Amino acid sequence: MSEMKVNIREARSNDAGVILELIKALAEFEKLSHEVVATEEKIRATLFGETPAARVLIAELQTESGVTNAGFALYFTTYSTFLAKPGLYLEDLFVRPEHRSHGIGQKLLAELAQRTLDLNGGRLEWSVLNWNKRAWEFYARLGAKPMEEWTVHRLTGSALEKLAKETN
Repeated sequence: MSEMKVNIREARSNDAGVILELIKALAEFEKLSHEVVATEEKIRATLFGETPAARVLIAELQTESGVTNAGFALYFTTYSTFLAKPGLYLEDLFVRPEHRSHGIGQKLLAELAQRTLDLNGGRLEWSVLNWNKRAWEFYARLGAKPMEEWTVHRLTGSALEKLAKETN
């Protein structure tokens, strides 16, 4: 087997197609492909426009035969009122199944941990699907602890629109 090198880099505007491809691969893995409405244009506008909503790291796997986009991490800044410190929220972490067990996910998380510390941040957080036991085990090996008393709540679609109308 050829030697592999992992490079973690900040995504650029011209990576919108790569990001979309990785999002679609993540959605397929999570059996949620039917929910993806993202396009390259939307990604370019929301991640690389005047006010970026989030940032993306791309994991490139370099082998003797070339460079492959093996995974990504999409994250944004949060704030802890209790700590009075910023933090990072990891919205998506994905490594293509064929490239797992090479330390790519750990390198992406290590970069995010460093970026959290660079902000003088207090925490790095994310959510994990309950059925994804392999991810739970991976995060536990890194020292991450589930927040068992907390449940994610979400407003979308018509419920979000209905609540927003109450401001008028």
